[in-house]
Amino acid sequence: MTDYPVRITARPDTPGRWLWLVKWLLLIPHYVVLIALWIAFVALTAVAYLSVLFTGRYPRPVFDFNVGVLRWSWRVGYYGYWVLGTDRYPPFTLADVPDYPARLEIDGPPAPKRWLPLVAWLLALPHLLIVAALTTGFSWTADNGTRYSAPGVAALAALFAAAALLFTGRYPAGLHALLIGAWRWSLRAWAYVALLTDRYPPFALDLGEGEPPAARPAPTGS
Repeated sequence: MTDYPVRITARPDTPGRWLWLVKWLLLIPHYVVLIALWIAFVALTAVAYLSVLFTGRYPRPVFDFNVGVLRWSWRVGYYGYWVLGTDRYPPFTLADVPDYPARLEIDGPPAPKRWLPLVAWLLALPHLLIVAALTTGFSWTADNGTRYSAPGVAALAALFAAAALLFTGRYPAGLHALLIGAWRWSLRAWAYVALLTDRYPPFALDLGEGEPPAARPAPTGS
């Protein structure tokens, strides 16, 4: 298993042909709860930034809550339109659910340098630009007021996966691996921005259901 402290995994499941057509409706309760949770996430991250800045410590209750919000979001995304990877309805909990197909774990709380809250968002910008291209895509407004959108790689891959499920009843393994890799990169980046880890995320599209194995040091000659 990777030695990076943010671990995102997703076990392959057997989603059905048609349920994805109504998941937007089934997920409304989760979306309502997640809006409130993300408002709290932003507020508590600001509290954590101040705590790190003045004390060098990340409050444990804030860490546990914020990890739970990312974990909940990942489960909903895996069931929903991030991946469409399972038809098992996500639980309403911030806690880890070991037998759910999608899991997120973060070692911590970290002990960041006191100056890191001042620059973490800036250091993360290259990652955030990459993950936007990989996941949600970009939107912009031209000088004439026309709004344009460019979907992300994951958005297109999820659309192809949905079509494959509908017409063949099978989820292409390659698309599943790509979608997990794209959202793994995104969640690592946002965990760093929230200072849930002080280790800079790797520039790596780690594909597949599990984290890559930790790098082993090369043997030295005797």
